Amino acid sequence: MMYLAFQHHADLLRPMRAMAGLSAAALQKNPSWERKGPWGRSVAAALDILATTGLTHHRPSFNIPFVTIDNRAVPVTEEATFTTPFGTLLRFRKDMDRPQPKVLLVAPLSGHFATLLRGTVETLLVEHDVYITDWHNARDVSLTHGRFGFDEYIEHVIKFLEVLGPGSHVIAVCQPCVQVLAAVAIMAETKNPAQPHSMTLMAGPIDASVNPTRVNELATGRSIEWFERMLISRVPYGFSGARRRVYPGFLQLTAFMSMNLDRHIRAQFDRFHALVKGDHVRAEATRIFYDEYFAVLDLPAEFYLETVKKVFQDYELARGTLEWRGRKVNPAKIRRTALLTIEGEKDDICSVGQTVAAQDLCTGLRPYRKRHHLQAGVGHYGVFNGKRWRSEIYPLVRNHILASE
Repeated sequence: MMYLAFQHHADLLRPMRAMAGLSAAALQKNPSWERKGPWGRSVAAALDILATTGLTHHRPSFNIPFVTIDNRAVPVTEEATFTTPFGTLLRFRKDMDRPQPKVLLVAPLSGHFATLLRGTVETLLVEHDVYITDWHNARDVSLTHGRFGFDEYIEHVIKFLEVLGPGSHVIAVCQPCVQVLAAVAIMAETKNPAQPHSMTLMAGPIDASVNPTRVNELATGRSIEWFERMLISRVPYGFSGARRRVYPGFLQLTAFMSMNLDRHIRAQFDRFHALVKGDHVRAEATRIFYDEYFAVLDLPAEFYLETVKKVFQDYELARGTLEWRGRKVNPAKIRRTALLTIEGEKDDICSVGQTVAAQDLCTGLRPYRKRHHLQAGVGHYGVFNGKRWRSEIYPLVRNHILASE
C-alpha cells in the first residue's frame, strides 16, 4: 500500500511538473518578464524548481564523452561487458591502444544508481581501464528472475572479476566494502586465478559496531522483523518487476535527506535566489546535483534485509560468522591481494574505525601489503568525490594499484 500510494501521488504530480517546466521555459525566454524585475524572475524560478525537484526511477547518464590524456581528448564509450537481470558490468572503453591496469569499481546498491560515482570514474579513467557495477532498478526486474540477496551480490562481484580476468584490481565504495572483502576472501581460499592484485576499501562498514553513527543506531534500534514489516513493499502493477518485494528508493532517499534536511532545504533556497539574480551557472550546478540525487533505485527486499541483519546488527564479517553459500568467509586466507583502506575524518555515515577494521581481519597479508589512510577534513562523499579525492586520495589509490601490478 505504501508504494502504491507513493506512485499514485507521483503520477498525479507529473502533469503539474511538466506544465511548470514548460511555463518556466517560456517565461525565461520572454524578455518582458525580465523587465518586470525580481517579481517576474521569482515566478519563473519557482516554476523551474517545482518542475525539477521530483523523484525519478531512471538511471541518469554517466555523460563522460572523453577524458584528457597527454593533452589529447580521448573519446570514451560505455560498453556492456556482461549482464545479468540484476546488474551490468559496464566498461568505459577509451579509444587508445595503450594498456592500462584493469579496475573494477564496485558501486553501492543503496538507493541511488552507479552514476553517483561519476566523479570517481572520471578521475580513475585517465590512468586505468575502468569497469563499474551498474546495478539495475529492482522494480524493473521480473519476479521470474528469482531473488537477489547478500549471497547473490557477492556472487556477482566474483563473476565480474572473473570476466576481467587475472591481474585486475578492485575498488569498493561504501556499503559493498563488506561484500568485496568477502568475495576476495572466497576467491583466495578457492585459489581462483581471477583474484585481484589489489583491493581498495573506501568508507565502508567492515565493522559497524565501531564508533556507531546515526545510521548504525537506526539499524540497531529496531528488530529485523520491524524493518521487514514497516519498510518493505511490493512493486505496483504496471512495472516489469510488479509484485517483487523491495525496499523503495524513495524511502532510502528520505532517510538520507533527514540526516541533513536543513542543508537540502537551504540548497533549494540558494538555487531559487541564484535564478532570481540571474546566476544561472550556480543554479545549474545545484540542479545537476539534485537531478542525480533524486534519481532513486529500489533494492531487492532480501538484499536490504540481509544487509541490515548481517552488517549492521550482527557484524558477521567482523565477528567471523559470515557465510557465503554455506562456506565460512575467512579474510585471513587473503595472501596475494594488497589492501588499502580509506576513511574520512568527518564521515557521519561510516565513521572512523569501521573501514580500517579490515586490516586486522586480513592477518594473512604481510604488513607491507597493507596500508590505511585517514583523510582529514572530508565527510562521506568527500572520500570518493571532489577536490580532496582528486588531489589527495586518488594519488594514493593510483600508487597502491601500480605497486601491486
